[in-house]
Amino acid sequence: MLGVRMRQTGSPPRRFTDTEIEAANDTDLPELLSSLGYHVKRVGRYYTTREMDSLRIKDRRSWWRYSESIGGDAIAFVQHFEGKTFQEAVDFLLAWNGRSRDPPDFPPIQKTRPPPPRERPPFMLPPPNDDNECVRAYLRGRGIGPGVIDGFIRAGLLYEDGEHHNCVFVGYRAGKAVFAAKRGTWGTFRGDAAGSDKRIAFRLPCDPGQDDVHVFEAPIDLMSFCTLYPNITSNAVALCGLYDGPLETYLGENPHIRRIVLCLDADKRGCEAAGRLGTKYRALGYNVETCTPPSGKDWNEYLKIKAQP
Repeated sequence: MLGVRMRQTGSPPRRFTDTEIEAANDTDLPELLSSLGYHVKRVGRYYTTREMDSLRIKDRRSWWRYSESIGGDAIAFVQHFEGKTFQEAVDFLLAWNGRSRDPPDFPPIQKTRPPPPRERPPFMLPPPNDDNECVRAYLRGRGIGPGVIDGFIRAGLLYEDGEHHNCVFVGYRAGKAVFAAKRGTWGTFRGDAAGSDKRIAFRLPCDPGQDDVHVFEAPIDLMSFCTLYPNITSNAVALCGLYDGPLETYLGENPHIRRIVLCLDADKRGCEAAGRLGTKYRALGYNVETCTPPSGKDWNEYLKIKAQP
């Protein structure tokens, strides 16, 4: 996701006005996808992406993905592929469009000829902090084991950024950092560093002696699973949403993998995604299993529940 810092307050979310929702859905989708790290290309009258060639963007404002038989507007795209709630998606799109939520109404939206899609920005890791103490404290508060935290830091998979003290989860390809997911150590901020390669996301190295891969929605869920099951030290992918491009890439790079364990969230969207991905990858010849947390919405919630006396 684009590295836009969302409002972080303790007050309950207010309802959006129709004008705010219209403004969010008026987002130029080719531009949005380019800024999110997708490789957008024009084919005739529609746009698609290199990462999802069955995606069709029409009139720059609506989309349809034939491989999933699902589509919608900009809000629906951010909800589906970036793993955000409706509230988070509207906030994100308003911020991306440079619109404040504070005024009661926005001025009428001027329908002008949209500019061409922006080129994907170069990827840069956020500058690191001198230490990782905020990250350690935050993750320990989420129940993550100290040994797991330190192991990820030593491996270069995790560090604290120097400006906002976010957790930075780094994704590598061929030993080169190409992706960074940022998670606030306070509030609810989530975002990807500009130029991040969505096809890689966050992952552990693959052991050629293992023929399986565990798949999670978020890096913190992956770390929670590693805390619960210390034998998991490789062969895992966090999609950083529900877009399965990172899994496709991992499988393509490691053709010996034959078993996929879907450890997605236990909520409605996670269960629907598990069913959809299970059907897709079984048809490709993989043995697919679903492993949902015994209680709680996700693996981190389950970890915290299990730790309670």
